Formats: sequence, structure tokens, C-alpha cells
Amino acid sequence: MRALFSFPNPVNETSARLVAGSVAVLAVLTIAFQQGWVIPVLAYGFVARVLTGPTLSPLGTLATRVVTPRLNVRHRYAPGPAKRFAQAIGALFTVTATLLYYAAGLHTEAFALMAVIAVFASLEAAFGLCIGCQTFYLGMRLGLVPPSVCEDCARVLAGDVA
Repeated sequence: MRALFSFPNPVNETSARLVAGSVAVLAVLTIAFQQGWVIPVLAYGFVARVLTGPTLSPLGTLATRVVTPRLNVRHRYAPGPAKRFAQAIGALFTVTATLLYYAAGLHTEAFALMAVIAVFASLEAAFGLCIGCQTFYLGMRLGLVPPSVCEDCARVLAGDVA
């Protein structure tokens, strides 16, 4: 059971960017076609990735087990705790959007949160810029996240690793 509820460390950036690209496309389509039913589907994916990494996430599994191994590219890796934090932010936004849409009937507000997800996921997919990861690193710089949570992140922040 413990293996199920684990998160990879390090995380393959290629897989992370593939998942982010899929999330960005789905979020944009959700907004463009006003398809609120997709919001809880995306929320499930984020929650699944926070709890189990790619294991119970359809997009995560597809990216890590099917697409990434077939790509002939040089893979880069990033610390897992920062990526997990980023997934938790996505979960917070999409679960909130689900509640706004279905429990409160606030469709515009729910789609606004989906727009934020679309922007952040697009930045990750296109440029490898993970806003959630940057927020995690900021928390470390400010002393809100102890270095013991992610020793690799602490080394990156100290300039020991490129």
C-alpha cells in the first residue's frame, strides 16, 4: 500500500511536460466549449497524481509508460517534492472549480480557475516553467519549507547543482 501512495523522485521532465500539455489542452477545450463535466475529471487527475504520482492518473500513466519511453530525446529530471507541490496546487484549483461549478452554480468563476490552470500548464508544457515548483522554491527561500523536505531542492537553491 505504501508503494501505491508514493511520488517519484526525481520526476522525468518529459513526462511532466506531456501531462501538462494534455491538461492545458483539456482546460482550454473545457472553457471554449463550456464543458463543465471535464472539470472534475481534471480534478481527479491532479488528486491522483498528488497521492500516487502517475500510478492512478490516466494522463500520468499514458505519459510515463507509453509516450515518454518512445521519445528519442535526452530526458531531464527535477526534484519530486516540488513537482508534487505543483500537482497539489492544481488539485486545489480544480477541486475548487468543481465545487464552484456544481455546488455553487458559479460557472464563470469555475471557468476562470480553469483559465489559470490552462496558463500554468501551458507554461510548463511549452517552456518547462513550473509555477508551482517556483512557489515551492520560494517557500524554501523564505524558510517556510525546511531543507529536509527536499535536499535536492536545497542544493539547487544553494547553487551546488545546475
